[in-house]
Amino acid sequence: MLDKLAKLEKRYEEIERLLADPEISADQAACQKLGKELSEISPTVSAYRTYHGYESQILELQKLLCEKHDKEFEDLARTELKELEQKQRELKGRLENLTNISSQQKDQDLIMEIRAGTGGEEASLFAADLYRMYTKYADSKGWRVESISSSPSETGGFKEVIFSVSGKGAAHNLKWESGVHRVQRVPTTEASGRIHTSAATVAVLFEPEEIELTIDPKDLKIDVFRSSGPGGQSVNTTDSAVRMTHLPTGTVVVCQDERSQLKNRAKAMRVLRARLLDKRRQEALAKATAERRSKIGTGDRSEKIRTYNFPDRRVTDHRIGFTTHQLPKVMDGDLDEITTALIKAERETEASQ
Repeated sequence: MLDKLAKLEKRYEEIERLLADPEISADQAACQKLGKELSEISPTVSAYRTYHGYESQILELQKLLCEKHDKEFEDLARTELKELEQKQRELKGRLENLTNISSQQKDQDLIMEIRAGTGGEEASLFAADLYRMYTKYADSKGWRVESISSSPSETGGFKEVIFSVSGKGAAHNLKWESGVHRVQRVPTTEASGRIHTSAATVAVLFEPEEIELTIDPKDLKIDVFRSSGPGGQSVNTTDSAVRMTHLPTGTVVVCQDERSQLKNRAKAMRVLRARLLDKRRQEALAKATAERRSKIGTGDRSEKIRTYNFPDRRVTDHRIGFTTHQLPKVMDGDLDEITTALIKAERETEASQ
């Protein structure tokens, strides 16, 4: 793995030199191609350089501990060494994740849907927290997020929010998120300080290519109406909101975020296509795994996959029994520790089969 990363770093440095070449910089097409490649490998190279930085610091501390020092200094050095070794181990797992994303794999765009579940207004606030968590995670990876549709609650949360995510590695890292996410915390409206349990459901849908799924226009019923906000008040004076129904399956998509009916129709069609493809894949998956289930599970969105316990600052992924006490970091968009554990579990399951 490290040899592969060293070659990648050399390629990164080569691209930097090429982009600085006046002859190449005058070629717009070449610049765009090189710039795209640089952007794609940049996160991996950056992580690799950080890994080497940890390695240098560890070697320096180990050398110092071979010499004679006072006890206080040695205790401090050992503590720092232990922390650096832990950071290096965690980063190695992330690097394995990054290098195992096949360069031949087509990066599919995703549509993510978050819906408030049990727990009333607190559930809608948790849905908003999850939306913020995913958008910050996407931002840290350089992925593009586009809002598609949302239904805000009166307290500032979301009854439902739908958005797309596109970028290298997005599908590889976010495919695990489908399922019921549960939160345990004291709501802001709870005067007695009692802990409540609420939930939100996340669905991860892969956007299909045209050749994967065709929809006959005769199978669609499209209604238009005026957009409404929290409490039902009208937020638009024209019939721009769209309700699209796929008659053979009864699948309904509502999109009202845009002021343009045309844009809402286009976004509704994207969501409908993704849902229909997901339905087809879920049916095929259920048939293929009727006799056995993997350690990771099938991604069935009815199963509880993760609990966010705020009093204990703990996040537990129930599919693999993984727990981290870095809840603030997770809610702030740092999901690498969780996704690395899930990917590792998937590899171990595949190796044992």
